[in-house]
Amino acid sequence: MIMKILSTILLTLLIVFGACTSPQVSPDPFVRVSNGRLTVNGNPYYYIGTNFWYGAILGSQGQGGNRERLLRELDYLKALGINNLRVLVGADGKDGIPTKAEPALQVEAGVYNDTIFDGLDFFLSELDKRDMYAVLFLNNSWEWSGGYSQYLYWAGHGEVPMPNVAGWDAFSNYVAQYAKSEKAHHLFRDHITHVVNRVNRYTGKKYSEDPAIMSWQIGNEPRSFGEDNKKSFAAWIADCAALIKSMDSNHLVSIGSEGMAGCEGDLSLWTSIHADANVDYTTIHIWPNNWGWIDKKDIPGTIGQAIENTCSYIDMHVQEAFKINKPLVLEEFGLPRDSVKFTSNTSTVQRDRYYRAVFDIVEKHAAEKGVFQGCNFWAWGGFAEPQHLFWQRGDDYMGDPGQEEQGLNSVYATDSTINMIKEAVSDINQIIQKQ
Repeated sequence: MIMKILSTILLTLLIVFGACTSPQVSPDPFVRVSNGRLTVNGNPYYYIGTNFWYGAILGSQGQGGNRERLLRELDYLKALGINNLRVLVGADGKDGIPTKAEPALQVEAGVYNDTIFDGLDFFLSELDKRDMYAVLFLNNSWEWSGGYSQYLYWAGHGEVPMPNVAGWDAFSNYVAQYAKSEKAHHLFRDHITHVVNRVNRYTGKKYSEDPAIMSWQIGNEPRSFGEDNKKSFAAWIADCAALIKSMDSNHLVSIGSEGMAGCEGDLSLWTSIHADANVDYTTIHIWPNNWGWIDKKDIPGTIGQAIENTCSYIDMHVQEAFKINKPLVLEEFGLPRDSVKFTSNTSTVQRDRYYRAVFDIVEKHAAEKGVFQGCNFWAWGGFAEPQHLFWQRGDDYMGDPGQEEQGLNSVYATDSTINMIKEAVSDINQIIQKQ
């Protein structure tokens, strides 16, 4: 009897002692890269997401803000199973310039519009409530949000030749100066530092500690703009990635590259900039319309070739990503509506076919634990409706920036594409759950 009592006491002490000393494994809400693959809480992270570049503007309480619509859009996306949104941190420069996103966040170098920062804070706080993630891009090769050209202007390189006025050659020659402009780089470094160290006023978290952020992205489609700029371009990418990592060890860093098409046709350049130790995963973009892979007058007759080209482009980069043991994400791809009209009452049969082909590749890699882990279609239009062919102040924000026809590549909440997206997300989740 005494021995039984002693045994019971000993067992109780062991249980209590064990409970007190056993390490408690806490969930890790951040998106990580483990053994060359994206993970969340130790589980594989394969996803279908979208581009929602105007999220911070929509979350603001000033011009362009519409929090009621933002919450409706986020709830709808969450119900579809979409939990990854690629978002512009904020535009740069003065408002009122045709084709350029507004209101801007950085109105002068180092001078910020707090209303838009407040909108970004609110946006991220709402993502956090829904277990959704943002890829936040900080710069842009193109004029529609400032980016390269705005930093060059601030650095004293002269007036910006906007492509809609001066033409693409003039604009390209102008932004080609960015790769070697130390003053422009310095201004952008200051911007990175300011944003990464910001504290969200709604959550009290530093951005660097916010799990709603999946990745800091150096830019939207950063390019060298010339063979002579490749070395300087690569050095700038490495410098930005190192700077972000020096301030933030929680978040992934990505480049925002289009792939070989954005690297002067040089696949080795794409591979080398992504091989940098401070870059966590690889990215590509694909634009069948812009790249001449479809005939807008005969989309049904040319969509098959566009799909073939898309699969080849993905596979080419999959092989390179595998070599450097890093995940690959197709974070921009889009297609006009069947009629190349822009309102929500026109069909998207060919777009749906194209999207399905991309989603099938994500599913295949999810089943095989491959490197191609996600895609973000361009772009979410949701409940917006175009009021003008090109955006004007007061219009709904669409997936299409101001230099493009409003509704050109936008996916509306009423499109047939929606059911197909929901089905694909469900299929991917089921594959992961069975592993």
